[in-house]
Amino acid sequence: MICLISALRFHTLTTQQSSEIWLAIPHKAHSPKFAYPPIRVVRMSGDAMTTGVEERDIAGTRVAVFGVAKTVVDCFKFRNKVGLDVALEALHEAWTGRRVTADELWHYATICRVANVMRPYMEALGARP
Repeated sequence: MICLISALRFHTLTTQQSSEIWLAIPHKAHSPKFAYPPIRVVRMSGDAMTTGVEERDIAGTRVAVFGVAKTVVDCFKFRNKVGLDVALEALHEAWTGRRVTADELWHYATICRVANVMRPYMEALGARP
């Protein structure tokens, strides 16, 4: 499943460039091996892996990608991998572009167990739980 920086680029929520494709795989699955393109794997399990998934057509191929709200929340969950600046940029772009609602963000933040991490940033934007 396409996630994090790759999903942000897909949804046009970031200015970050990545030479890797970011993929989410189940916690106990083997990492896929490709010669090209380079991939970066993050592991998820349970509802964090199955909620917020959208199927999209890219060049005639069905691809699973996390939706806007789930991608923003995942950036906070994996902020040590992508950087807090990326998570904040994604939150700002999604919120000011009216691409997400506070309810969606709180829903996914609760599932991914980052509600307390996101709370001060959400409150600064005026989004209350």
